[in-house]
Amino acid sequence: MTEFKGTIGSTWEDSKPWWPQPIRAPADAPDIVYIILDDVGFGWLSCYGGPIDTPNMDKLATNGLRYNNWHTTALCSPSRACLLTGRNHHSVGMASITEIATGFPGYNGIMPKEKATIGAMLRQYGYNTYCVGKWHNTPDTDVGPEGPFDRWPTGEMMGFDRFYGFLGGDCNQWYPPLVWDNHPMLPQKTPEEGYHLSVDLVDKAILFLSNHESVHPEKPWLLWLAFGACHAPHHVPKEWIDKYKGRFDKGWDKVREETLERQKKMGIVPNNTELAPPNEGVQKWDDLSADEKRLFARMMECYAGFLSHTDDQIGRFIAFLEKIGKLENTLVFVCSDNGASAEGMLTGLFNEVTFFNGEQEDIEKNLKRIEELGGTKCYNHYPAGWAMAGDTPFKWYKQYTHNGGTRDPLIVHWPRGIKDKGKVRTQFHHIIDIVPTILEAIGVQPPSHIGEYTQAPIEGVSMLYSFNDANASTKKQIQYFEMLGNRGIWYKGWKAVTYHGRLPWESKSKWSFDEDKWELYNLEEDISECHDLAEKHPEKLQHLVQLWWAEAGKYNVLPLDDRLMERLMVVRGGVKERTSYTYYPGTIRLPPQSQPHTKNRSHRITAEVEIPADGNAEGPICALGGLGAGWTLYIKDRILTYCFNCMGELYYVRSEKEVPAGKNVKLRFEFEKTGKEKFGAGGIGRLYIEDEKVGEGQIPRTVKFVYANYEGFDIGIDTGTPVTDEYKPGARFTGKIEKVMIDLFGERHIDPEAEIKAVMKSQ
Repeated sequence: MTEFKGTIGSTWEDSKPWWPQPIRAPADAPDIVYIILDDVGFGWLSCYGGPIDTPNMDKLATNGLRYNNWHTTALCSPSRACLLTGRNHHSVGMASITEIATGFPGYNGIMPKEKATIGAMLRQYGYNTYCVGKWHNTPDTDVGPEGPFDRWPTGEMMGFDRFYGFLGGDCNQWYPPLVWDNHPMLPQKTPEEGYHLSVDLVDKAILFLSNHESVHPEKPWLLWLAFGACHAPHHVPKEWIDKYKGRFDKGWDKVREETLERQKKMGIVPNNTELAPPNEGVQKWDDLSADEKRLFARMMECYAGFLSHTDDQIGRFIAFLEKIGKLENTLVFVCSDNGASAEGMLTGLFNEVTFFNGEQEDIEKNLKRIEELGGTKCYNHYPAGWAMAGDTPFKWYKQYTHNGGTRDPLIVHWPRGIKDKGKVRTQFHHIIDIVPTILEAIGVQPPSHIGEYTQAPIEGVSMLYSFNDANASTKKQIQYFEMLGNRGIWYKGWKAVTYHGRLPWESKSKWSFDEDKWELYNLEEDISECHDLAEKHPEKLQHLVQLWWAEAGKYNVLPLDDRLMERLMVVRGGVKERTSYTYYPGTIRLPPQSQPHTKNRSHRITAEVEIPADGNAEGPICALGGLGAGWTLYIKDRILTYCFNCMGELYYVRSEKEVPAGKNVKLRFEFEKTGKEKFGAGGIGRLYIEDEKVGEGQIPRTVKFVYANYEGFDIGIDTGTPVTDEYKPGARFTGKIEKVMIDLFGERHIDPEAEIKAVMKSQ
C-alpha cells in the first residue's frame, strides 16, 4: 500500500492533500513493436534472398538490420513464450504447443508467474501495452469463455492492457475465432465485404495506438502484433495468389538453388555456403506428374500471396507510425517464430482436418477444386517440398533443431538507435535475447517483483551491442535446443545436434533416445550443416553432448518426451467422463475440453425452444465444428434439419413436418451408432418434434478423432465457419432457446488409449 505523504487534520482547511505519482518511463524511452510472422522460413523473404515479394519488410531491412544467425525454438508456442519472457521455453513450462502439455514443469504449458512477460515488465515503467493477433500461450483448458483469465493476454503477469486476436495456434483467416480483451466476438464484416484477419489486426493495432496517442501522447507503448500468416490455412484474396501465377512452376528444387545464389550475392550467407542435401522423403520435382506439379505450384502460389499480402499490411502499419511521427523512436522487431512448416505432408492439404483423422487426400479430387485453394471453402497447406525450399540453405524444418527449424529471419528497425543501416549481423543470438535487448534499449532493469511474485532472472543476453558494431564478438556463449525429442546445442561456434527419427508426416520416432546419432558442425565454416565432423572430433562432440545434458537439467528439459499424437489425444489432467450436458443461450465457442463428446457414440440432442406465432424461426440451434468437420442442428424453411460434416462430405437428416409455433416446443435428434468400427462408424439419425418421429436418414460415416480446428461448440449460433452452406456464416437462431441437453449412450466414449492406438495406426 502506497504511503500517504500529505497531512490530515480535522477538516480540509488544516489538511494538506497528496496524490500518488504515476509511474513514468525514462526520458525519451522508445516505443516497442514486435511484428511476428508464423512459419516463415529463412529463405522466403525477398530481403533474405527469397522468391516472395516483401517490399515493406525489405524497406525496414534497408533502414535497419538483418540478422542471419538468430535462432528460435522451432515451434510457435515455445518461441512466443521466449519472446514474451526472455527465458527458455522449458524454463517457462512451454516445451511445445499448449495442446500437448504434460504434467512436468518444463512441459505443462502453464507459464510461471515468477517469470512474467515483457508486457508486465514494461507496465512497471509507465508503458501502455497492447496485444494484437495470435497468442497461443494460454493453457488449452483455459481458453473457453469461462476462463480462468489469469493467463490470457490481459492477465496481470501476462501484462497487456488490451487484447484483440485469437488464442489458439491457427485459425481461419476469413472467419477467425476472435477475442476482444476477454470477450469472444464475431468479425464485423464478411469476406464478401472485404474481411481478412490480417487487415483486421492492423486496423485494431492502429485503433489502439490512435487512442493512446490521443489521450497519453507523452507515454511510451509496447505493441505485440502477431499475424496468423503464414501458418496454415493459407487464406488470402485471389488477386494476391494470381500475382504469382506460374512463378513456382519451376519447382522447389530449382527455387532452392536460385534462392541460395541470391543469398550469396546479398551477403545473407557466406560465399562458400553449400545447399544442404534434400530432406529425407521429399520427392524430386522432376519426378512428379504434370497434375501434381500444377496442384503443388498453385498451393505455393497461395502461400506466396499470403506472405505478400501480410507484407502489405505491415507496410500500412509502418506508414501509420510514420504519419503520426512515431517511427523515428520506435524499436521494431520483425521475426518468424520458427522455420517453414512441412505439416502439409508430401502432397499438401486441402482440408487440414483430414490429417488429424488419419485420412489421405486424393490428388485428383484436389485438382478439381484447385481454384478454391486460398478461399473460404478450404483449410489449405502446401507440400513439404516447399517448406524445404523456404528453409534454404538449411536442412529440415519447423519442429526440428537443425538450422531449418531454428535459424530464422530477424529484422530490427530503430532509426534513432541504429546508425549502421542496411547491414547484416552475424552474431549468434536466440529468441530469448529480445527481451533483454528491449530493457537495455529503454535503460531499465527487469523488475524484481511484479504483483505478489518475486521475479526469476532473465536468461537471455542483450543484442544491443551489435546494433552499431558489425565486428563485435558474440556475447552469447551457449544455447541449448530441444523440440519433440530433437536436440541440439550451440557452444562458441560449434553445434551438436540430433534428429530423433520422426518425419513430419509420421506419428512416432523410428528409434529410442539412446539410439540417437549426434552430429557435429563447425558453424563458423559450415552454416548449412553439410559436413558432419563427429568422427573427426569425437572429444569435442562428447563435450557438447555433456553440456547439453547440463543445460537440460538446468532449464527443466527433462524428462525427454518424443510423443506427439499421443499427447495431442490425451485430455490434460486425466479423463473426465460425462454422459449428460445442459447448455443455455449465450454459450459460444466452447473448446474441446468443454464440448459434448458425441464422437463415436450414440447420443441424443434435445432442445426446448420457442417458435414465434408466424412460425418463422430459422438458424442453428446448436453447432459443433465448422467447414472442416462438425455437426449442426438447425431450422431452415420451417424444417428441422441435422447435418453431419465428415471432412467435407455432408450428410443430412430432414423432418417431414414443419416445426410448429409455440412455447416449450421440444425438438430432438438421436444418433444410433450401427457401424462396428470403434472410430468413425456410421449410424442412423432420427429427428423428433414433441416425441413424434418426423425424419430418419443414414449417416454412413463419422469423424474419428478431431473436428475442425479451433471452431468450438455454440448454442443459438454457428461462430467461425458454418458446418453447412444452408445458412450463412455467423447465422443466429431467430427463435428463442430455453436450453439444449445432450445425452450420451452405449460404449464409453472417452478412451484415450484406444484412440491413440487407432490414430497411430492410421498415420
